[in-house]
Amino acid sequence: MIVTCRQMQQCEEAAFARGVSAAALMDEAGRGIANVVRQFAPCAGSLVLFLGKGNNAGDALVAARELVADGWKLHARLSGEPSAMKDLPRSHLASLGSLVRILEDATTFDYPAGPIVSLDGLLGIGAQGPMKPELQVLAREMNGLRTQRHALTIAMDIPSGLDGEHGDACEDAVEADVTAVVAQIKAGLLEDGADHYAGRIALVPLQELSQTTGDAEAEVLTPRLLRSWLPRRANDMHKGDAGRVGILAGSPGFLGAAELACRGAIRAGAGLVTLLVKEEVYPFIVPRLPAEVMVKVIDDYRDVLEMRFDALAIGPGLGFAHDKEVLEVLKRAKTPTIVDADALTMLAQHPGVLDVTGLPRLMTPHPGEMDRLLQNFPGWHGMNRRMLAESFTATAPGRTLLLKGTRTVIATLGQPTLFNTTGHPGMASGGMGDVLSGVCATFAAQHLKLHQAAGLGAWLCGRAAERFVTQGRMAMESVGASDVTAHLGGALLDLKEGRF
Repeated sequence: MIVTCRQMQQCEEAAFARGVSAAALMDEAGRGIANVVRQFAPCAGSLVLFLGKGNNAGDALVAARELVADGWKLHARLSGEPSAMKDLPRSHLASLGSLVRILEDATTFDYPAGPIVSLDGLLGIGAQGPMKPELQVLAREMNGLRTQRHALTIAMDIPSGLDGEHGDACEDAVEADVTAVVAQIKAGLLEDGADHYAGRIALVPLQELSQTTGDAEAEVLTPRLLRSWLPRRANDMHKGDAGRVGILAGSPGFLGAAELACRGAIRAGAGLVTLLVKEEVYPFIVPRLPAEVMVKVIDDYRDVLEMRFDALAIGPGLGFAHDKEVLEVLKRAKTPTIVDADALTMLAQHPGVLDVTGLPRLMTPHPGEMDRLLQNFPGWHGMNRRMLAESFTATAPGRTLLLKGTRTVIATLGQPTLFNTTGHPGMASGGMGDVLSGVCATFAAQHLKLHQAAGLGAWLCGRAAERFVTQGRMAMESVGASDVTAHLGGALLDLKEGRF
């Protein structure tokens, strides 16, 4: 559920009225936050707690108590004297005793070799306006530790200095890599620009705060939501039941895009994958492809209209030499179709094709491709990403838009707008969208609605990129699109097991 800060506070007040104690909620939240640290920093190192006076500091201290057993060395930066803290965080700090080392400056301390994780326990969702000077100093240190020492910064509930209602950031707001959101997603985290400060969103569920009112017109992609969408395979299913995917991709000089789309489809579980190419491409693409991919020479792309596929993916590396044929396919195909890359550019150049409504189309533009599409809709410039996605699909039944970005937005007429949570900045490299096209096509071929196929594809690709870092002990800068395909199986397993 996506809630305002006031709705979250009302939910907490109702829990207290039922007899739930603040101490019990803090313990549950702290344990969940510790699990977030374990997921994104699986090897123990130095844990630096940045502590304010309120209960947010208590959550951080409970998490620290849990992580000591994993071998983490505890350090803390305090915004004032411990005596100024609220009762619960003060007692948790006292219970840690000599296990936590109080620092005078987190940026100059000589940490031992190994990972550094900063835990933001300065402010909660009730804070408004500029930070107090003593908190601003600590937030600045946290950001300095992130940029200078490449510390992983994990915020709790919301990064300190970010408005939980509107997503506005004050000066020196904490720039988190991960935000461990407690109980419910706060609306401000999803506002344009807030992703710069919030990073990856990981939901920490709290049973006693699970029921509340909120925005019923939007949802955040979490394993709890997505698991029910993921098809469960029958014991007697065969390859035809797993979906026949046809991919129109690849042209001279752009063969890698076709290869990545095919690999994405295979790793997502497609039963049969067929790449349809022109004759001049065939001898060059065949040696690059996995053995599972069938390659078919096609004289005219329009011939695909007579072929049996459960879903199509059109556009990665396709080029523009045969745009009339491709546009005809986009205009006429009744098969669920993922439209990406060069096919999106063709649509921008021929806006009349967009007027065809009712046909199942998933369009997956990155911001540059979306700008080209918007040349035909000048009134939509200036909208935020959610409004834009919803407007683009409002008059086109059958159309789904997956607007790529740090916080990918997915919209379909009559469906809750979806926000993705997974991924990291290492995905800012070529080929990621090609993999996504293949993955989405696989789920569409398994007869999921395009809205659901898009949600699964976005979450799984982002999670696969995360696994490359955490499971492979690799720097995020090293991830490539082919690494995402290699980790899709693990991402599927994480989804089934409900891992953040």
